Amino acid sequence: MSEAASIALVTGGNRGIGLAIARRLNVEGHRVIVGSRSGTAPDGLDAVSLDVTSTASVDEAIGRIETEHGSVGILVANAGITRDTLLMRMTDDDIDDVLQTNLVGTIRCARRVARGMIKARNGRIVLISSVVWALGSAGQVNYAAAKAGLIGAGRSLARELGGRGITTNVVAPGFIDTDMTAVLTQDQRDAIRAQIPAGRYGTVDEIASAVAFLVGEEAAYINGAVIPVDGGLGMGH
Repeated sequence: MSEAASIALVTGGNRGIGLAIARRLNVEGHRVIVGSRSGTAPDGLDAVSLDVTSTASVDEAIGRIETEHGSVGILVANAGITRDTLLMRMTDDDIDDVLQTNLVGTIRCARRVARGMIKARNGRIVLISSVVWALGSAGQVNYAAAKAGLIGAGRSLARELGGRGITTNVVAPGFIDTDMTAVLTQDQRDAIRAQIPAGRYGTVDEIASAVAFLVGEEAAYINGAVIPVDGGLGMGH
């Protein structure tokens, strides 16, 4: 992979799945910059203040990376939030906040890094979706809509950018042991586990492994794919 493609931006990379991805790409030899609202990252990883809901913040953050390190060659769009509640109770802010962060923010970041990737004629974009894009989830109309939107966005980017040496793929995690799933009751966890053919929750490192593969040379001909890492929960979709 080219020098430019070794500079990786991981949005929402300061905890959970994003942090595991950042650490894995760092081990793989990439120069990793974590994008987070706080502008901080653990374990000595480089960080930049980045609010994906703001075009100005996205432009400033990626401009700073380009000035200090060079063009972003790998984008892992992982930043995401939840505002779970039944639709009849869901406010406009609940809808707008989730769509702006999980979907529109991803499109903003992809639009900005595409400039450098097109110039380099090389790049890797990985969007982090969720198994709920296909299964749906009661109480998550906003979240599921955003994660489904990432499939269309990713495949459209694959068609737009594929001829420039840039791949765009989507990773769709299932239920993973993170802070977000830790709030579930034991009864809820047991009920979910019973639906997973693998019989267990996934780990953040298993998501990171899929991303590491997709940004490597071995995956150069994989483009526009949706890679489920869900223990079989979403198979058939």
